Amino acid sequence: MARYKDAVCRLCRREGLKLYLKGERCYTDKCAVTKRNYAPGQHGTNRKKLSNYGMQLREKQKAKRFYGVLESQFRKYFEIADKQAGITGDNLLRILESRLDNVVYRLGFASSRPEARQLVVHGHFTVNGKKVDIPSYLVSVGDVIAVSEKSKASNKFKELSEAAKGTVPQWVSSDSEKLEGKVVSLATREDIDLPIAENLIIELYSK
Repeated sequence: MARYKDAVCRLCRREGLKLYLKGERCYTDKCAVTKRNYAPGQHGTNRKKLSNYGMQLREKQKAKRFYGVLESQFRKYFEIADKQAGITGDNLLRILESRLDNVVYRLGFASSRPEARQLVVHGHFTVNGKKVDIPSYLVSVGDVIAVSEKSKASNKFKELSEAAKGTVPQWVSSDSEKLEGKVVSLATREDIDLPIAENLIIELYSK
């Protein structure tokens, strides 16, 4: 399974904002963006004005890095979104939000999307009672995502779920006692709080 293996803090510095890839560390003074708010590399402090293409490219890279998706898969999501009825940009973000690793993060069972991805791969979650270890699995309305029976003995999920109370988005419901959540509806653009200008991504892929 292909994935980014270098220091993730470099990604945040490259985009010039926090992507929240390190969980609690991102909220402390140890955050790389707080300490060194410039792009990595020898010429990182010399930021140049971006062209229209440059802005479109950076927006796509930002979205990919928020959700931990590589280029080929991101392109497939765009093609699916483009064929669906409605606004392509909204469709694209809705598909990304429907990934199992993102839903696990949104439910509060992980402190970051990378951690959620790892926990899913290690088989800590079930969907409708069946183990699913594929982070890119797309959930549907009515699906129940739960911590597996073997993993419920760990206090980690209980503590994370309790800490996430009040921050779970409206399109999912969470039960911290049962350590499970349900997809009430698919995410709308208003539900997604990430600073992504999806219109620039659509312009880039539509050329």
